[in-house]
Order: sequence, then C-alpha cells, then structure tokens
Amino acid sequence: MTTLRIGIASYEEMKARSLAIARGEVKPGPEEPKVWFTSTESFAKLLSSGNRDLLKIIAETSPASLEELSGLTGRAKSNLSRTLKTLESYGLIRIDRGSRGRVMPRVTADRLELDLPLVEKVVGVETEAG
Repeated sequence: MTTLRIGIASYEEMKARSLAIARGEVKPGPEEPKVWFTSTESFAKLLSSGNRDLLKIIAETSPASLEELSGLTGRAKSNLSRTLKTLESYGLIRIDRGSRGRVMPRVTADRLELDLPLVEKVVGVETEAG
C-alpha cells in the first residue's frame, strides 16, 4: 500500500494555495500533502478510534458487500454508508463495485503522515499558526 500525506490549513490558506496552483505560481511537490483538513479537530474526528477500527476491519477482511461489513462491525448499513462516503472523500478508501452493484470498500493507504508546521508558509507568505 502507500502513505497518504495529510495537511492542516485554514479555508483561506487552502483557497489561496489552490488559486496560486491554478495560476501556475506554485507547483505542488510529490512530498506535499494530497489531502487537506481545515483543523486538527476535523482530522481527529475523521480518524476517531471507531473509524480507525473500521479501516482495520476493511483492510484485514476485504468485505464483499456493505451487508458483510455491517455483520463484521455491528454497525447499521445506513451509518456505514455515510461513513464510507466520508472516508472515500478524504482518500482513505475507495469504493469498488462488485456483482449486482455491491459496495466493496478497499483501504487505499496503510499509513498517514500529518504535515502540521507550527509556522506555516503559504503561497510564499509566512504566517504564524495560532
């Protein structure tokens, strides 16, 4: 598998960075985060112990359906569906489709790295993290 690099930046910082990339002023390097959160709190919420347990079960069992995953975890399918969509939106899993459109979640990374500088340099301007 692979390491997914995570960054924390305010909405304003992410917007400024995205615009600078679009204008060609900044070219993201391969070592830079691929996934961004607006706060450490939102990062921690997504990677709660329950969600980390869910990722571990998915990685270890490769469930063939949402129903199978529900049986393995004891979580309702509706709850799992929402959680899986969120995990997918952050690149932590991908959703494959099996026979009859069955949802088959697959973990995409076996490691996360958090890039959280205390003094951030965003689009050539240094700001103090507060």
